[in-house]
This record gives sequence, C-alpha cells and structure tokens, in this order.
Amino acid sequence: MNEVLVKKFEKLFGAGGEIRAYFAPGRVNLIGEHTDYNGGHVFPCALTLGTYGLARKREDRRLRFYSMNFPENGIIESSLDDLRPEAEAGWTNYPKGVMWAFEKYGHKLTCGVDFLVYGDIPNGSGLSSSASLEVLTGLALKDIHGIEGLTGQDLAVLGQYAENNFNGMNCGIMDQFASVMGRKGSAIFLDTNTLKYEYAPVKLPEARIVITNSKVKHSLVGSAYNDRRNESEQALKDLQKVVDIQTLGDLTEEVFEEHKAAIEDQVCRKRAKHAVYENQRTIKAYNALKVNDLDAFGKYMNASHVSLRDDYEVSCEEIDVLVDLAWNIPGVIGSRMTGGGFGGCTVSIVKKDAVESFIDMVGKGYREQTGHEAEFYVVDVGEGAHRIC
Repeated sequence: MNEVLVKKFEKLFGAGGEIRAYFAPGRVNLIGEHTDYNGGHVFPCALTLGTYGLARKREDRRLRFYSMNFPENGIIESSLDDLRPEAEAGWTNYPKGVMWAFEKYGHKLTCGVDFLVYGDIPNGSGLSSSASLEVLTGLALKDIHGIEGLTGQDLAVLGQYAENNFNGMNCGIMDQFASVMGRKGSAIFLDTNTLKYEYAPVKLPEARIVITNSKVKHSLVGSAYNDRRNESEQALKDLQKVVDIQTLGDLTEEVFEEHKAAIEDQVCRKRAKHAVYENQRTIKAYNALKVNDLDAFGKYMNASHVSLRDDYEVSCEEIDVLVDLAWNIPGVIGSRMTGGGFGGCTVSIVKKDAVESFIDMVGKGYREQTGHEAEFYVVDVGEGAHRIC
C-alpha cells in the first residue's frame, strides 16, 4: 500500500522533501450507542480498516488535498488563511476543520501541506470514516509541526470540536477517541463524561466479529442525529428539576423510573429511557466480557438494538431486517445496529463454524426482503492511529 500511495503522491505533487505516512482506523461500537453525548459509557474497538494518509510540509501556506477514493475531484486547493467550511470543498472540510480547531486551541500552524488520503472504510457504512480522517489529520499536524504535549486524548477532543463546530455535526467523543486510543485485541470501556477508560481484551476463541453493511444511508441521518441530541438535552433539563444529576448517564434504571414523569414530552421521555438503560447495559456487558460470558454479552447486544429501534428510533427497515435475520440463525451470539443509525451497518458476534452460513443466509434473506445487496466484513480489532515507518 505504501509504495502505491507514494508513487501517486509524487506524480501529483512532485518528488522530494520528507513524505510522511500515517494510518488512523475506523471503529465499530460493540455496545453503548447514542450514550456518548449523554454522559454514559461506550464500548468501541478500533478496526484494521481505516484511512491512510501521506503528508509533506510546504514552504508556503497553501493546502493541496487529493483523495484516491474521489479521483474525479482532482486536487482540491485551499489555504491556512482561508479555513472555512464550503459545500464545494467536499471531504476536505474534515481536515480543514481540524486545522481550524488547532488554531482555535492555540496551536499555530506555520506552513501548508500536501495531503493524499486513501480509505478502505466503506463509504456511508457508519464505521467512522470522518472521525478516522480527522484523527489522521491531527496526528499529521502534530508530527509535521513538532507540537509538543498533545496527547491522544487531545487529538480526539480536537477532532470532535472540529466536527461539532466546523462541520456542524453534533457528535460525541467516541469515534475520535476509539480511532486514536484503540489497542489491538481490545475494546475500550470509556466513560464519556470523565474520559476515564479501561481496555478490555476481546477474547473470542470460538467466535468472530462480523460487520454487515446494509448499503443504505437515509438522508435524514444528520438532522435526526441532532434532533435526538436536542430531545435528550430537554429530558435532562426536566429531570434536573427533581433530581441532582449532571448527565443522563448519572441515572440508574431505578432512579429513572422513579422520576421519569418529570419529563413532560413523551418523545423526550423515550429518548432518556434509551440513554439511561443503554448506559447500564454497556456497564453490564463490559462486566460480562471480563468473565468471558459471551452469551450474556450477546443478550445485551440484542436488547440494545430493541431500544435503539423502539425508544431512540434511529434504526430503519433495512437494518431491522438484517438484525432479525441474524437473530434467527444458529450460532449468532448477538447482533445489533451500530453507529448513528438510519442505515449503515450491524455488528454481530458469530460462532466461527457459523460464519459462512451467516453470510449466506443473511445475504440471501436481505436480498429477498429489500432488494439490496449486503456486504460482509469479518474483522479484526486493530491498533489506534499511528505513523507508518
């Protein structure tokens, strides 16, 4: 991969100078969906799929971007003196947003960059290609500019800040955090309220993680995501009138049930119920995995999907078909939607001897019921973002 990218880089931008290579992974969240902006826990792991990038510093302040995934766009040019979101800038708004965030946080960028990227995360899959690109950019900027003292957590915060305030997507911290802090063979049990985290080895000697891409992405995902966040925030404000909490993640199921009547709007009440119960499910699932109780972990995954479908209402017909098919196949330990919703992917834990039949049966059933072709990835848990020698 490196040689191919270097040759393309030199053809586009010319040879010479120090060309540096980086990789930032995508992520899959095993459980803990839409809890990260509600002060709860998440349980993602980094993948071996992700975004590769080559970068070389310039002597001026020009920015030149090229994506091997969108060759029809050619080289897109900008400048450090003109960092603003533009519809015509397309995918480059993500790296530009991180550059803007660096400046906002007081990290002065003194030179432009030539930047080539290639991602093997399927577009629109919900496996966090945007967060991967943001983390990749942050890592490259830190390295090229020799910025000392920036931790992995800092890069995650900068990426989230850029996506929230430059690109207008009001996401939580999980995606960027998982991309930076991922560890091979382990998931991250992260308290999004405090950013305290622990690594939990994902020991699946008799099973595999299978991601199923629905190949659909409904257009309302961006606006609906922000709607869900606003509804959750309204529920929190109502609850704070009767109970001393900072986030929905502070509540147990019992305390929520005791005070839920304080949430005046029925829709907001459903959103809060998901946030509270999903957080507690994630804690229980983490504890189950620690003692290798995969069956319990799978049951929590299944319950997570039901809640996302019924209470948070971020699933869709195609994803529900995939999950229902999975639940009825022998050897499937658990299956749920993963990511923001309204399309994208499901994540399933499948016994090794059932993976082939899982792919065959889910693929056939999905085709018959929706007319779409699903894609399947039997994935490994990979390392977080790093420079490639």
